[in-house]
Amino acid sequence: MEIHDDVPESTLREVMTEFVGEIYQKPPLRASVKREPRKRFIYQLNLHEIEGRRVLFSCSCQAGTYIRKLCSDIGEVLGCGAHMRELRRTCAGPFTEDGGSVTLHEISVANSEFEAGNEGPLRAIIKPMELALSSIPQIVIRDSAVDSVCHGANLAVPGIVKLDSSIEQNRPVALLTLKGEAVALGRTLMTTQEVLDRESGIAVKTERVLMERGTYPPLWKH
Repeated sequence: MEIHDDVPESTLREVMTEFVGEIYQKPPLRASVKREPRKRFIYQLNLHEIEGRRVLFSCSCQAGTYIRKLCSDIGEVLGCGAHMRELRRTCAGPFTEDGGSVTLHEISVANSEFEAGNEGPLRAIIKPMELALSSIPQIVIRDSAVDSVCHGANLAVPGIVKLDSSIEQNRPVALLTLKGEAVALGRTLMTTQEVLDRESGIAVKTERVLMERGTYPPLWKH
């Protein structure tokens, strides 16, 4: 971020702490979404270095947060203005910059190797989709329930083997097999405690099927 006037470091730090937590943002003019105020959450905002009017900071935030607008809003509170000078995304969900990221050149080389009959380099790059689901609550389901969910059926309580301890209602959830394979994404209709207390009822509404039908044998009647 570049601020538009000299500001004491103590003042800058104090103002930045005001933006930690729930904030309101109106998307900037160049945004691709409707420009109306919306809530976003800033988990961490750490100031690392100041060089003149340039400020290096890191931000951990909710998806859909505009860092460009965040810089502008900080400048407005400071009273002198500010703008985003450079942005670097270092992580997204469970994926981090130093956790196996690759360059486009490496992908191109691996693809060339694959086309030549050597699939090793490409296999080393491609990650299982289950890794992308590790940051949301998970429910493990019985083998007998897998194929019905693959056909779009909602998940009932008897089909659950185990689940995360802090599941809330109306939250995204990943449905996995006993082997840890991703079956589907859904939205919870019960909390963890309600699932444990009940013997029947629909616990999850299936929203997106990830596993191909027939991967597990159908153990349900048409």
